[in-house]
Amino acid sequence: MKTIRISELIIPKFYSEFTDTKCMHHILTSGRAGTKSSEAAIKAVYKIISEDSCSVIIVRKFHNKLKKTVYKEVLRAIKRLGLSKSTFKITTAPMEIKYKKNGNTIYFTGSDSIDDTKGIIDENHPIKLVVIDEATEFFEKGEGEDELKNIEATFVRGNDEDFTMLYLFNPPRNPQDPANLWREKMCTRKDVLAIHSDYRDVPQEWLGIKLIESAEIEKQADEKMYRWLWLGESVGIDEVIYYMFDENKHMQDTSDKFNKLAFIGIGVDYGQMNATTYQAFGMSFIDKKIYGIDEYYYSGRDTMKQKSPSEYAIDFKAFKEKIEKETKKKVTFVYIDPSAKGLAEEIKRVCPDIQIIGADNEVKLGIQRVSKLLSYEALIFNNRQVHLKDEMYQYMYNKDLLDKGKEEPIKDNDHCCDGLRYLINGFWKYIKQSLPNISDRSTEGRRNERE
Repeated sequence: MKTIRISELIIPKFYSEFTDTKCMHHILTSGRAGTKSSEAAIKAVYKIISEDSCSVIIVRKFHNKLKKTVYKEVLRAIKRLGLSKSTFKITTAPMEIKYKKNGNTIYFTGSDSIDDTKGIIDENHPIKLVVIDEATEFFEKGEGEDELKNIEATFVRGNDEDFTMLYLFNPPRNPQDPANLWREKMCTRKDVLAIHSDYRDVPQEWLGIKLIESAEIEKQADEKMYRWLWLGESVGIDEVIYYMFDENKHMQDTSDKFNKLAFIGIGVDYGQMNATTYQAFGMSFIDKKIYGIDEYYYSGRDTMKQKSPSEYAIDFKAFKEKIEKETKKKVTFVYIDPSAKGLAEEIKRVCPDIQIIGADNEVKLGIQRVSKLLSYEALIFNNRQVHLKDEMYQYMYNKDLLDKGKEEPIKDNDHCCDGLRYLINGFWKYIKQSLPNISDRSTEGRRNERE
């Protein structure tokens, strides 16, 4: 059997983490492709095969995110260590990987199901390693530091010696984010080992030339985004959300591109007194760009006259027919504000042939995707989309909340931006096929969009 050295599987930066037994808390942070998840998976597998009696717990905030991410990474680690899957008992319900030779087991659990996990752990195999994957999730949608302390308290009992808490995450952009502040606080303690890596620490042959090229493309397109995504730096957040928008680059007469469009979609944001807008774009697989076509915009507040959903539906039909006449292509998809069910029904009534889809309303993810496309100049507006253009300059984060580590757009001057975001989220499965360099990272789509 071929001898496989751990040093051949993990980067030199992680050697100290792999071997350290003095510090109870290990924190690994990185940018995209920093290989911290890979190292943690290898460490988990190595631990259960090399020790006589132990268990490992791998935790994410939500149990349903485990199977497609860290569980997969552990299975990959088994292969990389040159081990046969037949030497393990591998199950998904419950999600466990047991080494048959000694009964040592890796348990996978969400913070929301820890109590279930406690009941099945073999007391004869004490827990020696707890891996907290995507630790930022505990700060975004949980109790943050208190929740992490509770997890530690749950599994540390009787394990005062040779017990490690290993935390993995990509630093959020905002230095004031609670996860970043927690890391800073932890690093003042003597029982903490903290290591940061990025793709430049990883042998090129491990990553492949295409990934390296993607990083360089990002660096040229938007250095600030590159430093966050690829280097894992907390670069800070501009108050102006789409700071990379430049009308000299991102606006043009796109009419000569209509013949290249593979399909057309409309993003719909609805308001009663607030503005209602329809933003029409088409996808070109030839140019690998998304081109704007036209916009509809009506504000009941500005005109002092409110329209009913049925009136907006009539306007939509006229807008759709105008676009189809100009482009000589059918509108394929309509991504509509999920709260605008009444308008959706009215549009369906007057346009029975059209496919109406309730929009993905994940704000943070949508903003990241639009930002990427703008940075790569893969999203071009039509000169007619003047309200969308104006909002690009006006769409802002709440500064007071930014200072508290929260990224929340001000709910003003956002109607066209929302319509655009609905459409881009809807188009994304086609965009990432055509534009692999800017697609989401493969984890659940993570929605953190990194590593």
